[in-house]
Amino acid sequence: MKKKKDMMLVILLSNIFFVFLGIGLVIPVLPTIMNELQISGTVVGYLTAAFAFTQLIFSPFAGKAVDKYGRKIMIIIGLFIFSFSEFLFGLGKTIEVLFISRILGGVSGAFIMPAVTAFIADITTLKTRPKALGYMSATISTGFIIGPGLGGFLAEIGTRVPFFSAAACGLIVAVLSIITLKEPEIKQDDMPDLAEEVGKTGLKKIFMPMFFIAFIVIFISSFGLAAFDSFFSLFTDHKFGFTPSDIAIAITGGAIVGAIFQVALFDPLTRMMGEINIIRWSLVLSAILVFAMTLAQSYWTVMAVTFTVFIGFDLIRPAVTTYLSRIAGKDQGFVGGMNSFFTSLANVFGPVLGGILFDIDINYPFYFSSVVIVICLVLTMYWKKPKIEMN
Repeated sequence: MKKKKDMMLVILLSNIFFVFLGIGLVIPVLPTIMNELQISGTVVGYLTAAFAFTQLIFSPFAGKAVDKYGRKIMIIIGLFIFSFSEFLFGLGKTIEVLFISRILGGVSGAFIMPAVTAFIADITTLKTRPKALGYMSATISTGFIIGPGLGGFLAEIGTRVPFFSAAACGLIVAVLSIITLKEPEIKQDDMPDLAEEVGKTGLKKIFMPMFFIAFIVIFISSFGLAAFDSFFSLFTDHKFGFTPSDIAIAITGGAIVGAIFQVALFDPLTRMMGEINIIRWSLVLSAILVFAMTLAQSYWTVMAVTFTVFIGFDLIRPAVTTYLSRIAGKDQGFVGGMNSFFTSLANVFGPVLGGILFDIDINYPFYFSSVVIVICLVLTMYWKKPKIEMN
């Protein structure tokens, strides 16, 4: 039984890896596509927002569908939609087709992420879940790390090849999932439904303190990361004259360090500190390092900050996800959908507000990011973890 569950976990992580690898593949090619179709930077911003906004709209409904119709079917549908969206982007010769592609991509993300999160919660115990969710977050980071480099290589063959490769990745893992995944059994004794115990149902659960604070943490941490991430390249280019390779080294190095911390330290830290304390200390670290970026005066100082700033961000997400999986009871899909909803909400508004602040002063997005992270830290001081016995 354990071997079967381990194999399903590997398949689920492979799904996530290839999806985010596919997303990363297209990053180096976007400037070329912009030039080919004479698309402005503003339009590219709208394309990015279209993906996040669609995921935002569909995530709550997808989360409910995961609980109602099952994890496997939602994963498979999401993977096929992802594959088609990338294929369509590769064929796209007009801006309208590109927007349709990004909208479909947002739908696929809304379907896949809550379903995979709920699936992992179903095949793990309260003790093994933190490690599995840490692996999931590290897998996402690894896909982003490898994707752009591989995409640059494939672009040498043809500018549309990365998109068709991403479509092939999605199709392969969709077929693999049909063959190998088995719908998991929800273990009611492992996950007491605390919300139901206090008479909360439906969307009212969002506003329960044990859920609501976690969702706000997801939103604010994602908002801060989006504001930081979206303007790091422009910030280092304007202030330090970084080349594209310098920026790639910084982002890749930070992602690798963050992934190492997720895989090696998240599980023991969870056992030692608990999820809420991990989140608090990660917020402290993130606020300090994001602010430190505005004080950096040299190439190596920027590299040192960037290599470590993602540690906090990369520990927050699996910690919140693990916490939510412990208290979700029968509603694993619901909390997964709301997790995706608040992340998408931050990804829509974070870059927009960051852009407005950047035009005023290049340091302002980082100041603002630090402030919202501190506000989030203060909020977590009122966060009390429900008492759940671990099996």
